[in-house]
Amino acid sequence: MKNLLLLILLACFSTALFAQQEEQYTQFMHYKLGLNPAYAGKDGAPSLSALVRSQWLGIDGAPQTQLITFNTPLMNNRAGVGATVTRQTIGVTENYTVDGNYAYHLRLGRGYLGIGIQASVRLMRVDFAELTGTQPIDTDGAIPASYQSKYVPNFGAGLYYTGKNMYVGLSVPRLMASNIDLASSNSNEEVQHLYLMGGVKFSLSEKIQLQPQLLLKYVAGTPFDGDVNLSLVFSEKITTGVSYRLGGSKESSIGESVSVLFGAQISERLMLGASYDLTLSKLKNYNTGSIEVVIRYFFGGGAEEGGFVNPRFF
Repeated sequence: MKNLLLLILLACFSTALFAQQEEQYTQFMHYKLGLNPAYAGKDGAPSLSALVRSQWLGIDGAPQTQLITFNTPLMNNRAGVGATVTRQTIGVTENYTVDGNYAYHLRLGRGYLGIGIQASVRLMRVDFAELTGTQPIDTDGAIPASYQSKYVPNFGAGLYYTGKNMYVGLSVPRLMASNIDLASSNSNEEVQHLYLMGGVKFSLSEKIQLQPQLLLKYVAGTPFDGDVNLSLVFSEKITTGVSYRLGGSKESSIGESVSVLFGAQISERLMLGASYDLTLSKLKNYNTGSIEVVIRYFFGGGAEEGGFVNPRFF
């Protein structure tokens, strides 16, 4: 059974080398800064967030992600800065990424347009000593005896527009086709990921609001991907929703996953969110789903009414 799971996992990772290389997040609406640098400062107040994701529970070596991010407005909300530290593991690989973001916000029509830039550096590591095989690993001279590592710098840019009860963003967080091959060859490169996100808010009653949101992802030469979310907000404190993620396999077009989400504004400054993904692809027979938890703390000091600007929506 372990050999079977390893073959499935390796097949998925091999596909990822030619498709999406970036992490995926079910609660993308709570982590826009990691997808679009132009979001920096849009929380309206200094905020600190942490997110943990465990994907495909039950499969050894499945993707794991942990991150912490901070962003704050500057110059009376005319600009913003942010930074993120991310750790991701897949099998015997481990990546650490540090991102720095700057955005300037311009009045445009009835809303504001943010123009953002991002600089990043990624430490990529593979510990070959953790590999196991049906035969001794050291008999294959092509496999290094210990770990290899490499630093990969990059930069990106984005646009983020907010109006009354709506937002839309377009970004490419990593523009350079940097070599990510740990050996001397140039066979593997970071590819450009184009993100288009958007959302609107409708008032169904005095205390209930409806929020459709989406995140579309495009990488040249790969299948189109995306997340579609529909959430209800009750009394501006409790959020429940469902999401659907495209993907899966050519044989099964049902999609990659369907998710349930829950969020709570525990206090004026503290927000907690959680999600559970039910796998729809062929991997559904080998895992019990994926979980994700996000927590965000706001330090206050926003520009409106002496204060605090509620940043839950956009």
